[in-house]
Parts: sequence; C-alpha cells; structure tokens
Amino acid sequence: MTNQLSAMLGTWQENRDSTEWVLGTVYRTEGSAYRKAGAMMLINGHGQQFGLLSGGCLEADITRNARRAMVTGKPVMLTYDGTDEDDLSFKLGVGCGGTVYIMLQPLGSANDLGLGDLYEALQKRQSGVYFQKIDAVEGYFETGALYGQRPAHIENREDGNWLVTPIQPEPHVLVVGGGLDARPVIGIAHQMGWQTTLVDPRPANARAEHFPIAGTILRKIDGDLATYVTDHKVDAVILMAHSVSIDAAALAVLCDAPIKHLSALGPRHRFRDVLNEAGISRNDLAFDISSPAGLDIGGQLPESIALSMLSGIHAALFKQSAAPALAQAAE
Repeated sequence: MTNQLSAMLGTWQENRDSTEWVLGTVYRTEGSAYRKAGAMMLINGHGQQFGLLSGGCLEADITRNARRAMVTGKPVMLTYDGTDEDDLSFKLGVGCGGTVYIMLQPLGSANDLGLGDLYEALQKRQSGVYFQKIDAVEGYFETGALYGQRPAHIENREDGNWLVTPIQPEPHVLVVGGGLDARPVIGIAHQMGWQTTLVDPRPANARAEHFPIAGTILRKIDGDLATYVTDHKVDAVILMAHSVSIDAAALAVLCDAPIKHLSALGPRHRFRDVLNEAGISRNDLAFDISSPAGLDIGGQLPESIALSMLSGIHAALFKQSAAPALAQAAE
C-alpha cells in the first residue's frame, strides 16, 4: 500500500541512491481540500509517484514540477486554486473547490530532510514530530511528544516559517480467532496499510495458507501474548474466536495491556459472558470497548462485517464520531 507513509518511505529507503527523489508536501489549505496540511508524497527520477496530495487530479502536474526541483536542487512552491476558473486546478476538474499549497523539496545523499530518521522511527513504531522549513530544503524529525495532538500547522520562527506535522505509525490490530470471517478483516486491514497479528490456539484455524498476508500468526494465548502486544505496540484487539473460552482467555491475558481499543464480535450479552468467564469487570478495563463490534452499516456477510469492525476501530483510534460528514460536504 504505497499511500501509507511507512510504505512510501520503505520504497524510498530501498532505492534512495539509485535515482533522484523529491518530497512533496501539502503545507497549507484554504476551504475544502482532499488532503490536508502535512500530507506527503514522494516522486522519483523515473516519474514514479508514491502517495497522493489530491484525489488524483493534480499528481501528473506535481510530478512534472518535481523534475524542476530535481534539476535546480531548490524547492518548488505550487498553488492550486479550485475556485479560480483560470487556474490549472480548476481546469483539471478538482472537485473540492478549495486552494492547496504544495512544497516540493529535493532529496540528496547529503540531505534527506530527516526522512531516514522518520523511517527508522516508524519501523520501531515510535511517534514524533516532523519539521519542514517552508520554501527551503530543510527538515528534521524528532521522536517524543506530539505537540498535544495538534494537527499539522505552521509555526513562525525567527529563522522562517516551519510546517510542524505530528507523525504516528499506522495502527496495529490483533485479531483473536482465525476462522473464515477473519480473512476479510486481515485483508482489509492490510490493504489500509495496517499491521496485523492473528492469534488462535486451534490447529485448524489461522492456517498460513488462508492468511498469506497476515503480518504475524501466533498460536498461544498466555503471558507471552501480553508481552508481544506491549513490545509490538498493538493498538486494537478484535475478539472473534466464536468461542467464549478463547475470547475470555485472551481478555484475561490482555486486560492490563496498553491497548487503546477492543472490539468484541457478537451481542452485548455474549461479551458479558466473556467477562464472566475471564473473571473481569468491564470497569476494570482502561481501554475503549465496542460491543457489539463495529458500526451499524447493515452488513451481514463476512466482508461487510469486517468493514464495519475496522471502520469502528479507525474512528476510535483517530477519535472521530463516525457520524456522516454532512456538514463538511455542505461547505
């Protein structure tokens, strides 16, 4: 999935010395825009692009301008005004109608704009803040606090204006239960660029040939699972083993784990049975819980249920209401 930052940087890291590269970044928007400030993409000397800065309307022109940044070694500043009939973005059919400001920064062997540090941090699942000086070839990454979870924003400093972008690794979801209905869960999560781990102690379940794209498959639900969840920074857990005893065993092991969200497949009374089997009160659990799991989208088949559950987890991890974006669409 090349649109995720980790995947983009992984491709760049593998080929950084074989061709030229440019980092494209949305540093400001006005009105409606497909991508917001802090969105990034990479373009190489072969004209290949990794990531998106629009809905696909502007990428060809951005790639063309990236060549200018490669040749001159200087940043190229672009503005696409979707409200101006004479502007290129209007002619390209940009549907959002807002204005997007983009910076193209050339990368070199002596100056990678801190992307190497950023890539290494994401491999370790570390969060941090990425700094880019606007209209300059300067950038660096710092692990640590995320500026109070503020979104990407411009800071005015004595040495110029800097885009400050919080960086977090893509979510890591642990699926308890490797039955037929877990396959689309792993598949959709993988397509979104998430890390996935599957655990099931039953030999007939969670077979590697049925889950070829699962990141990791585990076979034991014991204290080592809690250690794994902590060490690998699992964000969310889905209980879907279709076995109260297996789900309860997993919950008992993970009750103190530093996860952010837990989804439990099935009706509320089933999760009460899981809690009773595990000897745990719901009040003992510090993480967010969704029972029944997922959003009510009217799905019945495994693929729809997987979409529902992962949508609910996405909303929970990114602290969104999951309500229809009617107000935004009307603007």
